[in-house]
Amino acid sequence: MQRYDGFVPTSEDALRIAVYAFDGVTMFHLSVPQLVFDEVARQGLGNWETMLFSDRAGSIRTAEGYTLGEVRGPAAAEEADVVVVPSWFEDGRTAGPALQRALTRAHGRGATVAGLCLGAFAVADAGLLSRRAAVTHWQAVDLLAARHPDVDTDASVLYIDHGDVLTSAGTASAIDACLHLVRSRLGAAAANRVARSLVVAPHREGGQAQYIERPLPPHSSDDPITEAMEWALRHLAEPLTVERLAGVAHMSRRTFIRAFQASTGVTPAAWVKRQRLDEARRLLESTELSVDQVAAACGIGSSVTLRQSFAAAFDTSPSEYRRRFDTRTADRRTSSHRAVPPPQGIGKARA
Repeated sequence: MQRYDGFVPTSEDALRIAVYAFDGVTMFHLSVPQLVFDEVARQGLGNWETMLFSDRAGSIRTAEGYTLGEVRGPAAAEEADVVVVPSWFEDGRTAGPALQRALTRAHGRGATVAGLCLGAFAVADAGLLSRRAAVTHWQAVDLLAARHPDVDTDASVLYIDHGDVLTSAGTASAIDACLHLVRSRLGAAAANRVARSLVVAPHREGGQAQYIERPLPPHSSDDPITEAMEWALRHLAEPLTVERLAGVAHMSRRTFIRAFQASTGVTPAAWVKRQRLDEARRLLESTELSVDQVAAACGIGSSVTLRQSFAAAFDTSPSEYRRRFDTRTADRRTSSHRAVPPPQGIGKARA
């Protein structure tokens, strides 16, 4: 095994990782922990080894139609230092008894258990997230919360690490969580080396809140609340007080607030703020307006207020958001094949 900056792995750096495979798992979800953790060994950073296991030894068939053979049985989890559930069934079905036993036994003897993306469901089913914070794909957060009300779900972060149990947000956030495990066990330099080799960010800025779409809820076109909302969307740059919106809806202030909350589930002020931030995102993605101009066009006021509101809502800055989602440069990025170093930054995690 090659040396890295004078470091020679020893037996103390060995780590055995068991990754749960099941019929219908996608190749991407299944490959992420193997890709990241096996890169540790390829880079000479540690004697890390991954293996696949399932409810029974044999083979599994992926969502793409590939058959993977030589998958080990549940006993493989008993030999592992880290047990990973890389995803889960889209219907959120309850984890079977064999997997639940494997996870609880592994956790009981001190192994780290990780539920990546929808894999958090299986970890919760095993009782390892009771009275703890957890994250999963934002589209499944409500389902997880409904099935496990004792779990403190958080849709805003990329991963949450309790030391012994870790969960991550949707899809590509599994890469962030796996790099975090490398960082926590081998240090930032090792995680950065792995990230550079994989051409990904060592630590992404922000949380999955910035990827959540918040469409306008459907309402009847002749509903006064809908009329006020549509009017507000055309006048975001102007002052939008509750009194002004109530006037558009031809209601008293008190009646409007009550009807608005019943219709949308939020207060008028909270809804207006959300729409202004969404408009700010659209302008950052599709125009060359400065941050000051975007703030003015959305009715947010100053660039300072926009930055503060953006950080609170999306855990990133307007400038960083534009860099990542600028649709005007998409064609140029697609046509360029020049490799560039991944951006350095601070992602949001929960310890």
